[in-house]
Amino acid sequence: MTPTPPPGLSVVIHRDKELLAHAAAARLVTALADAQAAGGAASVVLTGGRNGNGLLAALAASPARDAVDWGRLDVWWGDERFLPHGHQDRNDTQARAALLDAVPLDPERVHPMPASDGRFGDDPEAAAAGYAEELAAAAGPFDVLLLGVGPDTHVASLFPGHAATGVADRTVVAVREAPKPPPTRLSLTLPVINSAREVWLLAAGEDKAEAVGTALGPEGRASGAPAAAVAGERTLWLLDEAAAARLPGA
Repeated sequence: MTPTPPPGLSVVIHRDKELLAHAAAARLVTALADAQAAGGAASVVLTGGRNGNGLLAALAASPARDAVDWGRLDVWWGDERFLPHGHQDRNDTQARAALLDAVPLDPERVHPMPASDGRFGDDPEAAAAGYAEELAAAAGPFDVLLLGVGPDTHVASLFPGHAATGVADRTVVAVREAPKPPPTRLSLTLPVINSAREVWLLAAGEDKAEAVGTALGPEGRASGAPAAAVAGERTLWLLDEAAAARLPGA
């Protein structure tokens, strides 16, 4: 039995990770096309990891992708590994391979987080401040912000108990000594994540079940789980059955 979520939060459970990826891709096409119909343009914040990249790959393979006017889409990232440009472990490198190189985006509207060999050099704090300035010049809240959920409940590069997770006076933060390699990262902070019109949290697989159960369980925010602190104007959890196995009442 699926528990009843609080107002503004929805949980959708799919049979397996493949179905989750394709359903989420279809949902994203609809959300972006609707945003463009309403306002002329749309914005999306991408996430890395197997579920984020799986969604992008499913979207690349879908004929429905042409419902999005890619030239009127602003693309941002929720976090990034602070590595050299083009490094195979960077989220933007993986996103380009999965989808972005296959669609007619306006390069001026694609906003990767700075690389460690970019104009800010090997200074993650300066890189974070530079991305914050770029964000500040953008109009309006994000239409859709995608997040993966780690087995430890981390989202973006905000980890449980890490100082960066509690930052509330900046939109972008440098993350040092992250518990997951690479140790140096850039991340949006929770206040800017929660300013999005829609935040979608993606989780698939047995290794995510405990994190999902913690974040959506009765302890919620009290657990200290970063995923539990995510609350956009609308918050949508997209899960497969394995990840949903420890939900209360499941």
